[in-house]
Amino acid sequence: MSTHHTTHVSEVIMINVLDKGHVEVVDHMGSDLTVANAARVSFATHKDELDKKDEKLIKYLADHNHWTPFAHPQITLRIKAPISIRTQFFKHKQGFVENEISRRYVDFEPEFYHPKWRKRPDASMKQGSGEWLECIDGGGETSGGFATFPLYRDYEHHMKESIKLYEELIIHGVAPEQARFCLPQGMYTEWYWTGSLAAYARFHKQRIDDHAQWEIRQYAKAVSKIIEPLFPISWKQLTNDIDTLSTN
Repeated sequence: MSTHHTTHVSEVIMINVLDKGHVEVVDHMGSDLTVANAARVSFATHKDELDKKDEKLIKYLADHNHWTPFAHPQITLRIKAPISIRTQFFKHKQGFVENEISRRYVDFEPEFYHPKWRKRPDASMKQGSGEWLECIDGGGETSGGFATFPLYRDYEHHMKESIKLYEELIIHGVAPEQARFCLPQGMYTEWYWTGSLAAYARFHKQRIDDHAQWEIRQYAKAVSKIIEPLFPISWKQLTNDIDTLSTN
């Protein structure tokens, strides 16, 4: 009797996010059947094929917040995001483990995020951002454009100067673990992120909400698109009606 289902991803599944980021599935273990069997073990029963009864069981588990069966399947993603967005990912500790590229050991040229600008929120809000900042400055782009923003050149100059300083420090023999101090929050980084299906569902629920920062909402959408075909029944029940909360 098989009790362990491991699926290795034979075809790379990657979704681009923002201007240079992405979410890529590396590996996953388990299936919807894993969830159903984890619940049935309480009654000393096991099934080798998924059927309609299992679908109803999975729906019942999700509806009544019986989350432990959903903690058995595991997914490993490789994610590329700006440092300030990575920080938000790493706030999700329960059910996750991460390993990140370290600039103690690598010194290749950094990449930076070029955002679409948003307005500051009104005085009643302590965090977040408002509507897209309309920038009409010769380029004709009016929906948070980057290159048309008056301070574009200053932002671009700051990024280039930080790279220049970083490279000069390396050339002069400064350790990469110290040279990295001059690199700003807009720099991209990459990491492996492994978590349970239950943990990813909690992440998705919190980060797809309209109160979450726009950038991480785009990553939450990408995570959902990757996990849904791997665990179609479980993911649908765990995220039921959530994807409709955010349309931006």
